[in-house]
Amino acid sequence: MYPKYPNRRSLLTAAALLAAASTAAAGCGSGGSPDATGPSAAGCPAVLQEAKAAVRRAESTDTAWNGPTTGPAAVPGKTLVYVAQTMTNPGVAGVAKGVREAARSIGWSVRVIDGEGTPAGIQAALGQAVTLKPSGIVIGGFDPQPTSRQVARAAAAGIPLVGWHAVSAPGPSTNPRLFTNVTTKVEEVARAAADWVIARSDGAAGVVVFTDDSIPFAGTKSKLIEQRLAACPGVKLLAHKNIPIPDASRRTPQEVASLLPRLGKKWTYSVAINDLYFDDAAPAFRAADKPGAGPPLNIGAGDGDPSAFRRINSEQFQAATVPEPLSQQGWQIVDEFNRAFAGQPASGYVAPVHIATAENSAGATSWDPEGYREAYEKIWHG
Repeated sequence: MYPKYPNRRSLLTAAALLAAASTAAAGCGSGGSPDATGPSAAGCPAVLQEAKAAVRRAESTDTAWNGPTTGPAAVPGKTLVYVAQTMTNPGVAGVAKGVREAARSIGWSVRVIDGEGTPAGIQAALGQAVTLKPSGIVIGGFDPQPTSRQVARAAAAGIPLVGWHAVSAPGPSTNPRLFTNVTTKVEEVARAAADWVIARSDGAAGVVVFTDDSIPFAGTKSKLIEQRLAACPGVKLLAHKNIPIPDASRRTPQEVASLLPRLGKKWTYSVAINDLYFDDAAPAFRAADKPGAGPPLNIGAGDGDPSAFRRINSEQFQAATVPEPLSQQGWQIVDEFNRAFAGQPASGYVAPVHIATAENSAGATSWDPEGYREAYEKIWHG
């Protein structure tokens, strides 16, 4: 996945959101002792009430399909190449699986090339993809800007690009040029994760945020999370840990082991921009005899892969996730390409934000809106 804020629209949107969140925080800074506990520590009863209402909506399991039901019939004989930031990122891998499933349904072929999480590897993978001359290329979880030469080659060859988490905002992008970018809205995901902490803690929490600041999409998300948390003065940001995703398995256990004795009982909640951080943190929590059910109570602000659901359902160092509908987004990518091949505009669909917990997931290992497969197949095949 990314220079920060890949395009001007994303920069302006994120800046406005951050400014609004800062204003909200400043407006409710009175009341509440820094050392207080319980609901009175919130200092912002309106924010707490708002967060609880938002969490109730996001935890709802009434997720009937509200996406496209019309579009072009399947354009036959197309080929796609999915260029992955790294297939060790569960979100990237989950979307690749969805693309493969959808391609089989529509009758296309797909090849996956792994960029292995390094700038050189991603550039080489995208260069190889262009050389293969496919009908379309998926930008799977990385910023296209450092691969501008390869992107220009694709444009010169008339190969459309569809991104997944390639820029901060969903929809078409002119710089970099993408037919569309498939993602939930980063501001909605960030707010949902922060609201869960505010609501679950009654506005009194000590929070550690895990992020990858080298990825603009992730960096934007963590900033928005922290700004929303700041709306309640009883919620304290204890640490901001910048751990690149490719280094997470090595560095996260070390960072957690270092934080535990330093923060002690003050550390009651964690938010990570990707669930995989909690998979890597689990051994350190376990070694410190921390209970799997918390504290700290941990929520992932993406991506909602099966291992995250297993940790949540078994109460093993993760309590919630704001999942991307990974399979549905893979199918959407194929549908967006079909619209591009048919000379039609992008669908404009953005999946709703959902919060998954042990209480509402019923043992499931993923979350997707109901009925998406049937909807896309009806569009393609009538």
